[in-house]
Amino acid sequence: MSKEFACSIKRIRFDENYLPADSTRLTTNFANLARGEFRQENLRNTLRMMNNRFNALANWDNPEGNRYSIELDIISADIDIEGNGETFPFIEMLKSTIVDHQTNERLEGMIGNSFSSYVRDYDFSVVLPAYFSGPHDSDKPEGFGDLHGKLYQYLVNSEVFKAEFEKQPVTCLSVSTSKKYYRTGNQHPVLGVEYKQNEYSRTDEYFKKMGLQVRYFMPANAVAPLAFYFSGDLLRDYTDIELISAISTMETFQKIYRPEIYNANAAAAEVYQPSLEFPDYSLTQIVYDRVERGQLAVKQGKWTEENFIKPYKDILEQWAAKFSVENKTTETQAA
Repeated sequence: MSKEFACSIKRIRFDENYLPADSTRLTTNFANLARGEFRQENLRNTLRMMNNRFNALANWDNPEGNRYSIELDIISADIDIEGNGETFPFIEMLKSTIVDHQTNERLEGMIGNSFSSYVRDYDFSVVLPAYFSGPHDSDKPEGFGDLHGKLYQYLVNSEVFKAEFEKQPVTCLSVSTSKKYYRTGNQHPVLGVEYKQNEYSRTDEYFKKMGLQVRYFMPANAVAPLAFYFSGDLLRDYTDIELISAISTMETFQKIYRPEIYNANAAAAEVYQPSLEFPDYSLTQIVYDRVERGQLAVKQGKWTEENFIKPYKDILEQWAAKFSVENKTTETQAA
């Protein structure tokens, strides 16, 4: 039997008063917006954009377009490798709750949405550059993403996680600029028109090791498809409200972070390749530092190497060699 790690979950509200925790990756979308001179204005405008998009998509019985509003909690999952109370900040996600102002109900939104991981920083900002600095036979090192994928599956299948959330996470990201996407005839009433591509991106393959498959949809009045990473059945397992919460939350972040793609002035064609060099786009009135984001990713990756990968190298390797979702025990305990 492989060693059981202790997992714990914390919540913090993402609103106009949000301040990033010390353990939060500062490259994370929501943390980047909450810094600097315009932090409160940034957060207020971001939430307004999300609410407007949600009401535009949930337009039935909503004639004035203001029936719903979104509340977001940042979900921080820590992991204790040795069971001694020393935890590592493994993953942060977003959990949405929808307030129906007509019925005064609170409705479940999506768990997942954004996906933040220090170990992912290590893989993409430390492991990959080191691999490409020398001779290599493929586009990634052998076993790339294996440990991260197993740790993720360990967390979301733990009793601690299942006690908090009834459904598995859905992560919604930008499509890859290195691939072409082809519009299909399939159209979902909420997710919109489906796109497909002929070859997985490196991110797609990385998420596959987390037990997640991917589909690409362009919702109504959007200009580019979003990549949805999920386990199970995306179209069957989640309600319309949950799907709309994911779209409105993550499309807003993408419009701010990648306006060349998601705030372009022309919609994606039948054959579409995203580009960050596309000149015809509009900027939001929200300040976002993309240069700093890239620099911090490297620092965070190196910090992860020194504080997680190296200290626990032998334990993690032994655990990963034996771990599988099928034989995972249910002895995970709250820290």
